[in-house]
Amino acid sequence: MPLVSVVMPVYNSTTTLGAAVRSVLTQTHSDLELLVTDDQSTDGSMDLLREFAEQDERVLPESAPERGGAGKARNRSINRARGDYIAFLDSDDMWLPEKTEKQLAFAAEAAAPLTYTSYFKMDADYDGESTDWVPNGRVIRAREHVDYHAMLRRDYIGALTAMYDRQALGTRLMPEMLKRQDYALWLSILRDGAEARGLAEPLAIYRAHQAGSLSSNKMSLVQYNWKLYREHEHLSLLRSTRALAGAVWQSLSNSRI
Repeated sequence: MPLVSVVMPVYNSTTTLGAAVRSVLTQTHSDLELLVTDDQSTDGSMDLLREFAEQDERVLPESAPERGGAGKARNRSINRARGDYIAFLDSDDMWLPEKTEKQLAFAAEAAAPLTYTSYFKMDADYDGESTDWVPNGRVIRAREHVDYHAMLRRDYIGALTAMYDRQALGTRLMPEMLKRQDYALWLSILRDGAEARGLAEPLAIYRAHQAGSLSSNKMSLVQYNWKLYREHEHLSLLRSTRALAGAVWQSLSNSRI
């Protein structure tokens, strides 16, 4: 039974944190550890995490010494991980109970060191408990296979579904960028020639938050993706422009879902 290390960054998440943690602890594949790094929350998130840790020894919370953002928080958890696989879940998202079990079986069958799944997209106010929540047309479908060149045009991997094989890839950290750290990690893995395979079944729940206007979100995407292409991937001006056009199109498409 492989040990799965689940990485979760937390910042002021008391309203959603409980549902996220419980979705990990109720997995049918129980051989896992939940490595949570609290990024200097001020709302009692760390107190809630300590309560979970008292009830279940698989919950391993840690408080970051200073506010550093999601990328640094994730890396602190990855550096503490003991698992054969590293999986990711944010504190406002959730997994379905068979997510880990089915994804491990899929990864073994596909012989892919990086895997991901389809997922449900829910409104931000979803309570995490209702049983009649599955809406029509709200499934974000996983592409069957992606390589480095495809990922440059569009980020096809939902971070809440991603899992990588530590035995095959080693310990891979996220670049400590302010945003798009997960995208940068997938690109670095694929750039090294690894396979990435997608499982069609939706096995996670993403809460969609409206952070600012659509136009401001697009401008943020342009800024951070351009920095990623030019400074992290060291792409030429032409290739960066083409990749950015694909990323903006993805943002427009997702806003209609």
